[in-house]
Amino acid sequence: MPTPDFIVELRSKIGHAPLWLPGVKVVVIHDESVLLVRRADNGRWTLPAGIIEPGEEPAATAVREVLEETSVVVSARALVGVGTTEAVTYPNGDQAQFLDVVMACDYVSGTAKVNDDENLEVAWYRLDDLPNLPPRHARAVEWALEPHARGHFIR
Repeated sequence: MPTPDFIVELRSKIGHAPLWLPGVKVVVIHDESVLLVRRADNGRWTLPAGIIEPGEEPAATAVREVLEETSVVVSARALVGVGTTEAVTYPNGDQAQFLDVVMACDYVSGTAKVNDDENLEVAWYRLDDLPNLPPRHARAVEWALEPHARGHFIR
């Protein structure tokens, strides 16, 4: 999915200045495997993730992003944590940092496949054989696997 329209509009006013944006990371575990995507921009394996649109609930964003990126239908089960991402500067000079809402979702249906232009591959990886994930993505998987009654946050 291309850059959301509300961000394009903001960028027309503020240029490349840093934006603080809400986003989700989604942990989908099914049959002892986790759903991952290999990003087109940097080639890294990550969890499905995306920007929360204005007025959209984070759980709805999680469901939408997984479907858009992987063709897999999920249902949001739990908020497992909230953190921040590192600040990033994109190749075009845009700067952003994200409030990172981590959601655990249950698999409902669908065959995992690339369903957008943001990713090169989509795959289910066994939990005991994960690729080298970025630290905050690995942390999200750990959070989702812990039997907590409440979400995690960094103090």
